[in-house]
Amino acid sequence: MLYIYQQTIAEPISFEGIGLHTGVKTKVTILPGIDNQGIVFKRVDLKKNNFVKADYRNVVSAKLCTKIQNESNVSVSTVEHLLAALYMAEIDNAVIEIDNEEVPIMDGSAKDFLDALNNIEIKKLNSKRVYLKIINDIKLVDGERSISIEPNGTDFEVFFQLNYKNKIISNQKNQINFQADSLNEISEARTFCLYEDIEKIKKIGLAKGGSLSNAVVVQNEKVLNEGGLRNDKEFVNHKILDLAGDFLLSGYRVMGKVKCHQGGHELTNMFLKKLFKEQLSYSQLELKEITIPEKENRYQTAKLAVSA
Repeated sequence: MLYIYQQTIAEPISFEGIGLHTGVKTKVTILPGIDNQGIVFKRVDLKKNNFVKADYRNVVSAKLCTKIQNESNVSVSTVEHLLAALYMAEIDNAVIEIDNEEVPIMDGSAKDFLDALNNIEIKKLNSKRVYLKIINDIKLVDGERSISIEPNGTDFEVFFQLNYKNKIISNQKNQINFQADSLNEISEARTFCLYEDIEKIKKIGLAKGGSLSNAVVVQNEKVLNEGGLRNDKEFVNHKILDLAGDFLLSGYRVMGKVKCHQGGHELTNMFLKKLFKEQLSYSQLELKEITIPEKENRYQTAKLAVSA
């Protein structure tokens, strides 16, 4: 459904886990936010200048994850899965306390975050939510990669297509309407990589915490993880998950249809910068005091024990 008013969580929830790239154990606590605050990270391991706004303009790196940083060079990385969970849970405002530089990877998806968010009370705030409604097409082409957005009524819809030489991943594609479709297979889709790329990634200082418990690894024509894939389109579904998290960095819920080919964090951030330069291509919209029918529940929410 479309919400008229901004929302936050009614009580804190916490998570602990290993950072995918740092390999460091980290604790995250999501706290209720206030009107018009947005999503703000707080590095509690630091004493000053420790707030980092979740904003596309604060992205300083998009290499295999999204990293945001404030003016004092304090950063938080791998924010995309948690942001995607907040997007799907309809959370607009929150303070996220974190005691290290990287959000824990959990199982490589947004499932743990979203299950917990769906099992606590959501609080309606006094201020109205402002939507970003696309009114003209925008497209960005970068070599063989491309991303575009076009008007789509009041829905946020994503079409994504991969292009891998690997036969399992191949040209997998999917289209998801975030207002109308089930989001279970999106939220549970894990990050992935090719087996032959692991050493290359580690040589540049990343994936220190990576394992088969938090990433899908593909070797030739085989998925190495026990149990295989969670769903037939898990690879492209994870890319859609990443895009949703990165789009929340816009500060808005976007009404439009995104089409992305061979994209990722870097292309999405480039696109958001282009979008906000073309001010005639969008408008800001608040909903009136009307009741919009709630669609079918899009999640099969599982109970999850978390510390609070």
